[in-house]
Amino acid sequence: MITGINKYPPQNPADVAELIERHPLASIISCNDGDFTVTPLPLRAQIGADGAIRRLVGHFARSNPHVGVLRRNPRALVLFRGEHSYVSPSWVSDRTFAPTWNHTGVQLVVDFELKEDPQILGEVLRDMVDAMEAGRPNPWHVEETGARYAKITPHIVAFHAHVREMKAVFKLGQDERPQIYHDIMAGLSQQAGATPLVDWMKRYNTHRDKA
Repeated sequence: MITGINKYPPQNPADVAELIERHPLASIISCNDGDFTVTPLPLRAQIGADGAIRRLVGHFARSNPHVGVLRRNPRALVLFRGEHSYVSPSWVSDRTFAPTWNHTGVQLVVDFELKEDPQILGEVLRDMVDAMEAGRPNPWHVEETGARYAKITPHIVAFHAHVREMKAVFKLGQDERPQIYHDIMAGLSQQAGATPLVDWMKRYNTHRDKA
């Protein structure tokens, strides 16, 4: 469920899933009685038949205090940050243009379900490792831990985080004037590492080619 007023929504659910796949390291945030607990973890999204994200899966170190927090209160906020960049007025021909920041990101309200089943833990670990190792010249597999697997896994707890609300923001220059947009694109294209953001901007501004 996408909630709230959002000036820069995703074009489709697949874009949200792609952002999470590209940037799996999320911030998991819990708040209980005014105290915040935050853990950075890589997460994998599981998608429903309609293309929407139904749940996130991953694992905690069992010793992480956040596990106890979630046992008491399973509701949490999960934040993913995608491509982003400062947009400098120095790139723009209109010097009255003020600085801004183009960015993509997803925030999800979830309910955590901790899983003690060893089979589920194995599935979560293999899925995560296979995804992270995909495309590498000599990919590693969980089975290569050998006898160590049985020693490691008791110290890990898997989870399913069921999505209750979601807000995704893809602020990519959609509302800029044509000349401003082209100036920003030219400026960004000269910045090291900006190619993924430029690609997202092109995808979200195809209407300019039809104007």
